Amino acid sequence: MEPIEEFRYLILAAQREGARALTLALAPVGLTPAQAEALSVLADAERPLSVKEIGSRLVCEGGSPSRLMSTLAQKGLVESAVGATDRRTTVLSLTAKGIDAARAVGEAEANLSAALGALLDDGQLATVLPVLRGLVGSLPAGQALACRIADRTPADPPPAFRAAVPRSPAVPPAGDAEPQRWRVSSTAEAAGSDTA
Repeated sequence: MEPIEEFRYLILAAQREGARALTLALAPVGLTPAQAEALSVLADAERPLSVKEIGSRLVCEGGSPSRLMSTLAQKGLVESAVGATDRRTTVLSLTAKGIDAARAVGEAEANLSAALGALLDDGQLATVLPVLRGLVGSLPAGQALACRIADRTPADPPPAFRAAVPRSPAVPPAGDAEPQRWRVSSTAEAAGSDTA
């Protein structure tokens, strides 16, 4: 196998494993990764967004996320209102239940990030991030990520996540038998509960 082909498959494999880990971490919340990302987008923006604005920030799926947002509205997690500046526009925002769900999503994402952070040191990240940015920066998913980054910085988390429970690393201790797997505990496991 040529190195560039291996590189492509390694990106695919990393994305698959990350998606599996996130799906498992979100199971207790009852959300799919796409639903979780849409809630995070609304929480990060700190203001109501139109469906088009939400779509421009979603990495998980391209195009119009109308069906995705409709599902979240049916679950009582988002609500719609007439746009403040353009009455022809409908904007969406998190409900109180949606804010709680966004907090749980934030916790699951933080646990996954902690698991990844335990596998990659700062030097490795400093090497790989520019490469990946160069690959996707001008593509729709890269542009969506750029919008997300503009909405949020690590030093200033959005209000919906500020009140979230403290983040705890969900990675196995150094002597654990699975040090190289992305292992993310559920909220119940992190709290020490017997139920998942």
